[in-house]
Amino acid sequence: MSKPTLADRFRAGLIRRTVPGFTPGGHHVDIRRVEVPMPDGVTLVGDLLLPDDIRPGTPTVVMRTPYGRSLPFLARLPLPLATHGYPVVLVSSRGTAGSGGVFRPQIDEQADGIETLRWVRRQPWFTGRLASAGGSYLGYTQWAVAGKLARDEPETAAEAMSLAVTMPDFGAITWDRGAFSLRNALSWSQMMRLMSKPFGFLAILGPNPRLARGLEAMPLRTGDAAAAGAEIDWYQDWLTHEDLTDEYWTQQSHTASVADVTVPIVMTTGWYDIFLPWQLRTYEVLAAAGRPPRLTIGPWNHASNDSVGADLTQTMHLYDEVFHGTPHPQEKPVRYFLTGAEEWRESTAWTPPGTATRAHFLRSGGVLAPDAPATAEEPTAYVYDPAAPTPATGGPTVQPSKKPDRVDDTEHEQRPDVVTFTSEPLPADLDVTGTPVATVWLRSDRPSVDVFVRLTDVDAAGRSVSVTDAIRRVGTAATAATDPARTADGAWPVEVELWPTGHRFLAGHRIRVQVSSGAHPRYARNAGTGRPAADDTELLVAHQEVLHEPGRASSIRLPVSAG
Repeated sequence: MSKPTLADRFRAGLIRRTVPGFTPGGHHVDIRRVEVPMPDGVTLVGDLLLPDDIRPGTPTVVMRTPYGRSLPFLARLPLPLATHGYPVVLVSSRGTAGSGGVFRPQIDEQADGIETLRWVRRQPWFTGRLASAGGSYLGYTQWAVAGKLARDEPETAAEAMSLAVTMPDFGAITWDRGAFSLRNALSWSQMMRLMSKPFGFLAILGPNPRLARGLEAMPLRTGDAAAAGAEIDWYQDWLTHEDLTDEYWTQQSHTASVADVTVPIVMTTGWYDIFLPWQLRTYEVLAAAGRPPRLTIGPWNHASNDSVGADLTQTMHLYDEVFHGTPHPQEKPVRYFLTGAEEWRESTAWTPPGTATRAHFLRSGGVLAPDAPATAEEPTAYVYDPAAPTPATGGPTVQPSKKPDRVDDTEHEQRPDVVTFTSEPLPADLDVTGTPVATVWLRSDRPSVDVFVRLTDVDAAGRSVSVTDAIRRVGTAATAATDPARTADGAWPVEVELWPTGHRFLAGHRIRVQVSSGAHPRYARNAGTGRPAADDTELLVAHQEVLHEPGRASSIRLPVSAG
């Protein structure tokens, strides 16, 4: 390897600051601009990071991004890999960072991605082997091409994939079980729009009053103008297309082709990542096909630098295993962090073998009990007012956050629009590893409702700390195909799959279930009318009742690990 230059030393320092705990490699890296022609005449631009002294058999790593190619961005994944001897090609999505054309999130990534891989394989600097890497949107760009190439053009496809905090269908998170993911959708759209303007990024550093105004805007369609100064075409499209079976969304979804992917994969995610449930479903699809990825789940959110460090380490282990025959140092393929116990565990699969379901019933008087009601009990009533919506506390976010991911909900639970159900103190530790599923029998005087369920851990001092949660909307035209049947007295049996978790409830702690009808602005408020959300301005107060009756018993089913 060449003697490190001043630029090499500067980059190494930047990598250490960007990804704490990760050690840069010793390779000198030459960075040069590349241009990738598309069949429609558009040229995409990118950077080629070429390390010196490339080991035979090492793959050329391809990444595709809409986030630019600034040095801080390079230091997050491309440069660390390049300093360890991996050539990296980072190409900007069309319409971003100098690439031609118009940026249409998700829509052009399959065609452009396939053509990019074909182009890379024709270049004189191509090493003869090809891999792909990247998280979030960079992971989506991998899914966009992987299944189609596996079926139609395997000689072009990547031979190994590293996928972090990502999923193959961004529509599913935009309209999350019928509810619009307002905070994530609007903050990301504002960021992307302002990034395209000179010094626009300065507007989103620190306090962001424009975003706050956009999150409160009514109707929803006016939020982007409030946050970014003008309408954002894709944001308007997202709002207009509530139904995920619409062609607008199906053309962007690559979920159906996941099972076609046969190359080795490594996945890294966190319990508080915005894509967690869907990433684990892609893991399950591949596992069912006999090709389970190596999987790491940490105590991280979407933008966690610790997550990036784990992703880098696992990526290099994958490439060494696939391309150089080096055995992976991890004994079992799944590694996850058990919160509550605050320790790492390894397993042969997710969910851990031996996990069994244990039901707990939501009973009158705020009780969470192991037995269903034998007779009809008084329903638990609350009132939801969309003009003063139940606020979100914690929860996954696409933006970096200094707030703890596990929030203290003790004060939040005193609100009259939040009802809780609490168990007796546990006689022994209880490990919950998997996807809790709640069934809430909810009676309402409105045609459409949201059901937000959160699982919390109540310690001996009475502090209620969030573990996992989820929302589901019923009663709109967009949700009609999956809505449960409504009874004559206005009740739905609403099944809510909470986000997966790995958590230990310690002996002496209590399990608590919260039920409410919103988490604003994480999710857009439900106006209660059942009309399309984009232009609705009528806000109807909803009177809700959680039922506790034989045949209509509200409950939560917990996946309990054998230990």
